[in-house]
Amino acid sequence: MLELRPNCEWCDRDLPPGSSEARICSYECTYCAECVSTVLHDVCPTCGGNFSARPIRPGREWRAGSCLGLEHNPASCRRTHSEWTADQVAELARRLRDVAPEGR
Repeated sequence: MLELRPNCEWCDRDLPPGSSEARICSYECTYCAECVSTVLHDVCPTCGGNFSARPIRPGREWRAGSCLGLEHNPASCRRTHSEWTADQVAELARRLRDVAPEGR
């Protein structure tokens, strides 16, 4: 199950569970759409992969007894921040930004 991290790991912008601005890589590194396009250039600074829109978890259980939705599976409250410097991020993005995700 996705952790649904509460913030952009680069600019620390709030990304609540219902945000359409949240982007994740396959390891759930979480960034806002603006940072993904302007800083990271669709290159995850941790794994080198690309990003996709983070799914929005329904706020409630729509099927009785399913124990699904935010009411049963809340988002994480633990804020996460990138461990990489701006220079490290820029260097990796420079190397990989023109390589299609399936070729990385």
